[in-house]
Amino acid sequence: MTEAGPLGVTLADIEDARSLVDEIAVRTPMEESRWLSALVDGPVSLKCENLQRTGSFKIRGAYVRISRLSADERAAGVVAASAGNHAQGVALAATTLGIRSTVFMPEGAPIPKEKATRGYGADVRFHGRYLEDALDEAKRFAEETGAVLIHPFDHVDIVAGQGTAGLEVLEQEPDVRTLIVPTGGGGLLAGMAVAIKLRARAEGRPEVRVIGVQAEGAAAFPDSLRAGAPVALSSMNTMADGIAVGRPGDITFAAVRDHVDEIRTVSEESLSRALLALVERAKMIVEPAGAAAVAAILDSPSHFEAPTVAVLSGGNIDPLLLSKVIRHGLAAGGRFLYLRVVIPDLPGGLAGLLAQVGSAGANVLEVAHERISPTLHLNEVEVRIQLETRGEVHAGKVMAQLRAAGYTVYE
Repeated sequence: MTEAGPLGVTLADIEDARSLVDEIAVRTPMEESRWLSALVDGPVSLKCENLQRTGSFKIRGAYVRISRLSADERAAGVVAASAGNHAQGVALAATTLGIRSTVFMPEGAPIPKEKATRGYGADVRFHGRYLEDALDEAKRFAEETGAVLIHPFDHVDIVAGQGTAGLEVLEQEPDVRTLIVPTGGGGLLAGMAVAIKLRARAEGRPEVRVIGVQAEGAAAFPDSLRAGAPVALSSMNTMADGIAVGRPGDITFAAVRDHVDEIRTVSEESLSRALLALVERAKMIVEPAGAAAVAAILDSPSHFEAPTVAVLSGGNIDPLLLSKVIRHGLAAGGRFLYLRVVIPDLPGGLAGLLAQVGSAGANVLEVAHERISPTLHLNEVEVRIQLETRGEVHAGKVMAQLRAAGYTVYE
């Protein structure tokens, strides 16, 4: 099969890349997810690239790209720009091949990703707020020093390397009907779509539907696809730094346009709920970007035809961010409930409120009083209370019980 993908990338290119990827990467597991399968009403599996070396799929493309450099290019060293995952892939690949590497990161890149990148042997430098700022600086560095720029997604070798994950999916779940992939610049989505669409077509399998998922606050592909060319976002705002890319690449855009069936977006709340669910139900630690495919399933489970495969693209998350996202996910799922309750300013007033909360089965996490407010009468106190509940239905019952007891309750 020699049918071309984007700008000359073929199925053969991806198959050739696999022999290189096998030198450094692991064949990540495919884990059945019973709780997601129950929602979709058919088999759902998780492709666990969060368990890949360096904690994400990025090592696949980085190693293919760097291993194909000439002797002169290797001597000049390599440079990359990344919020962290590509950085680690480039650093490990370069160090393994005995090549000097420099990585530019945007200010505020996660500390564990920075430390890991240095640990893999790269010289890490910070520049700008967004990945595009760091990429511009990496390009200037390449022009000044002669170092070879290893683009995070927009190169045929990168696309081919990431596409090897698609070959593994077809081998691990031959009957897959829907593939869902977290998407930033599009390298993973492009490579997996080309691999799966062309291999499935070559083997006469039923058409596989490929869907990319972006964070709502950093979704460059929808506007780009409508415009027929890559369009840059004016700003981005998402905790999912791994897919916070303001402009699709030229190569990846072509692949997505030609081989991807749909791009969906997910909110920050959906990402938090998905990350929490993966920790609780799948025992999987992922970064917000890595939870995007599962977030899409949780948002609209009936939209996806089974067997479905959701890619967990990365697991490199700062423990401090993890704790914040878990709390955000608990709140988004109704398991943290923040209320303002007006009670009588009398002895036993607070005790009566807490007794009602306890009888409703909620756990009190925090309580604060507000006695002076233009909305309060002289004999009233506003209590700000944070509760732990069993979910949205239980939270609704707690509020209903408090109101039935005569309390004025504000969410």
